[in-house]
Amino acid sequence: VQLAESGGGLVQAGDSLRLSCAAPGAAGGRTFSSNGLAWFRQVPGKEREFVAGISWNGGNINYADSVKGRFTIARQSAKIMLTLQMNNLKPEDTAVYYCAAARSGFGSKDKNDYYYWGPGTQVTVSS
Repeated sequence: VQLAESGGGLVQAGDSLRLSCAAPGAAGGRTFSSNGLAWFRQVPGKEREFVAGISWNGGNINYADSVKGRFTIARQSAKIMLTLQMNNLKPEDTAVYYCAAARSGFGSKDKNDYYYWGPGTQVTVSS
């Protein structure tokens, strides 16, 4: 099963973007409704870092300190299962953003807890 991110692009500092994540290849229309989901990001030469995670029922949400108050993660309907609303973007938010599905029902901060990933979508914020 491959996840697919969309919504990345080139924006200016202070602008907003909304990333989406779907599972178009999922057999039987699987939507990972029992799995924790998360967004991670990575810049060249650095480790992939946690951005935001959400539990299977949306009852537990975590954010990296660097994005708290600016980013909002949400579970959506079956076709688009996860979104990340990013407001007041900063140049340091520039990265490739990845959607991931966890083995458990929690949106863990540890990337090793995730077993399905998308190929990523580039977000570039100019100053």
